[in-house]
Amino acid sequence: MTLKHLWRGAVLAACLAPLTCAWAQAWPNRPVRIINPYAPGGPSDALVRMLAEGLSGELGQPFVVESKPGGGTVIGAGFVAKAPADGYTFLLATVAPLVVQPAINDTLPYDARKDFAPVGMFAAVPNLVTVNPTLPVNSLKELIEYARANPGKLNYASAGIGTGPHLGGEMFSRMTGIKMTHVPYAGAAPAVVGVLGGQVQVSFVNITPQIPHVKAGKLRALAAGGARRSAVFPDVPTVAETGLPGFVSESWNGIAAPAGTPKPVIDKLYATMAKVMASNKARDALAVIGADNTPAGPDDFAAYIRDDEKRLVPIIKSLNLPSN
Repeated sequence: MTLKHLWRGAVLAACLAPLTCAWAQAWPNRPVRIINPYAPGGPSDALVRMLAEGLSGELGQPFVVESKPGGGTVIGAGFVAKAPADGYTFLLATVAPLVVQPAINDTLPYDARKDFAPVGMFAAVPNLVTVNPTLPVNSLKELIEYARANPGKLNYASAGIGTGPHLGGEMFSRMTGIKMTHVPYAGAAPAVVGVLGGQVQVSFVNITPQIPHVKAGKLRALAAGGARRSAVFPDVPTVAETGLPGFVSESWNGIAAPAGTPKPVIDKLYATMAKVMASNKARDALAVIGADNTPAGPDDFAAYIRDDEKRLVPIIKSLNLPSN
């Protein structure tokens, strides 16, 4: 490349930069879609709708949550991957489309690393390790000791095969060297009922459906699977604090854009997301479902996704999970 070509490139970039910034400042000037790859209802849906409402108020244009469920989140994620990178279509980004599906499905209609630009993480719902109170353990250390003294006698409930609670239970078993039998249920609520009824002794289900039962003494909380202590149960240690550093099992929620979306738009959206999630209204809404505000900008969110890949993909591969 000649000096003349380099000069022309520099001049072109200098000319385009103000135009890009001006365009980003004007964004959004029409409604924005956030594609939810899950069916309506559930913690992630509630969280993204709360975020969308706040973004609408801050940015002066409607942010509309549109559900496109199916294929284990593949349909919604594939739709966003092929959408124009113009700042008007985004994905509710979670572990399923960005980590789990790429590990089990060789025929995805998207490349999880190349087709999306992380915008930011805004909330996480930790999985909570609980036991039926009839089990004679009062801490995670005691649970591990009990499992070692009674091999094969403990079952743990999850929200289904390949879900975050299932993978969290497998991670826990491998890090501790204990063996528990996985009992998959058709969702978190039935799994909690199984533990309450004593059909299963241990739960790795997310915190939301367990909150009232822990508060009522019907379940005993031993540890939180998140990267930090839960604001709902601040006295309950994290699994990592109890002697398993690096253990993280939580349902994270973020926003991703089609690759190529202008960086000024991504930066503006994340800055507004952070503002919305720092509000008292958001704090109160998070507390209801036991979620935590987990602000992470584009680079930090991308790094978190890579870390989750390192934690989960080896487990996913070893389980030979079916693709959807």
